[in-house]
Amino acid sequence: MGKLYVVPTPIGNLEDITLRALRILKDVDIIYCEDTRTSSVLMAHYQITTPLKSYHMHNEHAVTAQIVGKLLGEFKAALISDAGTPAISDPGFLLVRECIKAGIEVECLPGPTAFVPALVESGLSCEQFFFLGFPPVKKGRSTFFNRLAEIDETIVLYESPHKIEKTLNDIAVHLGPDRNISVSRELSKKFHQTLRGTVTELTEAIKKQPLRGEIVIVIGKKLHRKEHST
Repeated sequence: MGKLYVVPTPIGNLEDITLRALRILKDVDIIYCEDTRTSSVLMAHYQITTPLKSYHMHNEHAVTAQIVGKLLGEFKAALISDAGTPAISDPGFLLVRECIKAGIEVECLPGPTAFVPALVESGLSCEQFFFLGFPPVKKGRSTFFNRLAEIDETIVLYESPHKIEKTLNDIAVHLGPDRNISVSRELSKKFHQTLRGTVTELTEAIKKQPLRGEIVIVIGKKLHRKEHST
């Protein structure tokens, strides 16, 4: 019986990868990745020559059964995403689920993910929090933000730069313009930046200087248990 390794990869800085992850990426028979062009940069940096094959949101339903069939033999594979931990707002869940159903061993290594450093450096409570990934673009968006309004604890979201103003506006409408938040971008990269303040303050700041790169939004607790921004 083979084995599937779920291997987190750096979210920006190529040094943010474990020695164990590098060993496994070298030892497996194949590495399934979102985009072979993106992953080949990491492989070249660490002189990893293991074959790469695409596994992404557009083909996962078509190729999952094929991968499972290989893993039922003496085949070992690693699953990576373009950045961070597979299955966390990235492809991977379907393959993991089907491997478990088939009795194939699955092991996820610890490693990089964007929401943890963003949460810690937000200065907002980390004791209990809800991670909800990307907000819906259209269908279910209002329901999503109504749900957020019912949550007392810290909330963590992902967002893209061209949608950040719209999302901040929705947060202001549903959760209140004075809610304390932080917005982090380009985590671990050269232009890594975290902004802290109220929804209104950060909305105005971003209008003056638009953000680039992937973004993590951390929303503080409800105002009846107000946290002061740092």
